[in-house]
Amino acid sequence: MQLQYRNDISNYQAINQKQATSNKKQEKMEAIAKLRNYPTSPRKMRLLADLIRGKKVDKVLAELEHSPKHPAVPLRKLVLSAINNWKQKNEGGDETQLMVKTIFVDGARTLKRMRPAPQGRGYRVRKRSNHVTVIVDASNS
Repeated sequence: MQLQYRNDISNYQAINQKQATSNKKQEKMEAIAKLRNYPTSPRKMRLLADLIRGKKVDKVLAELEHSPKHPAVPLRKLVLSAINNWKQKNEGGDETQLMVKTIFVDGARTLKRMRPAPQGRGYRVRKRSNHVTVIVDASNS
């Protein structure tokens, strides 16, 4: 009875390993890049993130290069970093089919500063920063 149980466990582990390797092959196509603690408000960064979400990478780079908004420069570098990460994972892959699969902007630490106000008071100034995560993937079409 106990031998049967051990065989069942080893079969279960073998099946799980096969599934894990097939999942790794599927996950290998996407690459992630993160920008941490960039000192601009998340709201301003989200305007650009919404602009590039779901588009092809070459079009995204062109849009960010000609965008007048100041977070466009680090966001462009982040997309380039994600492309290079994808190249390292998928040697010999076709990078012309890459697209921005997911991009999201999270709030990071907020530095609280005081600004002089009338009658001896002080107004609080919140200097916000953000985290940006970009995931690029080869498009299926």
